[in-house]
Amino acid sequence: MKQLSLDNLRTFVTVIDSGGYAKAGDILGRTQPAISLQIRNLEDKLGKKLFDKIGQRHQVNIDGRQLYQQARAMLAINDDIFRQFEQSSLRGRLRLGIPSEFATTLLPGIVGEFSKIYPDVALEVTSALSKSLLSDQKLPEFDLVMALVDPDKHSDGEVIRDDDLVWVGNRFQPISQEGLSLVLAPDGCVYRSRVINRLKQQTLQWRISYTNADLTGLTVAIQQGLGITALARASVPKELSVIRSEHLPELGKIKICLFNQSRNHPQATGRLAEFIKARLG
Repeated sequence: MKQLSLDNLRTFVTVIDSGGYAKAGDILGRTQPAISLQIRNLEDKLGKKLFDKIGQRHQVNIDGRQLYQQARAMLAINDDIFRQFEQSSLRGRLRLGIPSEFATTLLPGIVGEFSKIYPDVALEVTSALSKSLLSDQKLPEFDLVMALVDPDKHSDGEVIRDDDLVWVGNRFQPISQEGLSLVLAPDGCVYRSRVINRLKQQTLQWRISYTNADLTGLTVAIQQGLGITALARASVPKELSVIRSEHLPELGKIKICLFNQSRNHPQATGRLAEFIKARLG
């Protein structure tokens, strides 16, 4: 009886989800020739071509699209079986450190799902500035830390997204050439440092009108017209908008990194990291 390799199916699905052989190789930690070999083995087993080569790109064809949905279903069943048996042995506390703006925008969609999979693992979340989370004193206290890192600085963390740092304010909020009011987090915030450094290179007058470490507090201040702020694009709350103006300097990029150092709950920590990466992908 013929049998399909789940490993080959996972590679096939990853190629389609990521948009190419090379990107799938980066995700799965394999070379592009290894990815090509797995796809070829899958095609040989099925007796069907799953991709059409157009120039240098491989585009999924009708047979590939049909297989894609079935492959995802098979992989979901496989993963559910492993999760089912992982749950019974996982108990205790998992400590997550995360910047406050991401705790507000990211965690609500993750906590419930994580609790269903690991009902006996208590998720303990600490929100703080990235600089504090990554300090020598704080970092050992966590199983998993999500933090912002300047792109020109070395980091031992896994980069899960190179994000744009953007100006954020009320919709239709005008930017005056006469002066700029800023709503920022306290000293030590990566956003604050970047904003001040870029504005010092401009002739635009500016002042800090309000300071708060919590995104909810910053959001309320912005809605009350106290000023504008800067955030990673992935953390902009739905109540606010990205604003663009010829008077505002570009703020560049920021690295969003994960620092996984769990020894007590590596499976649960890995799953939580997967959830975070999926939301930010």
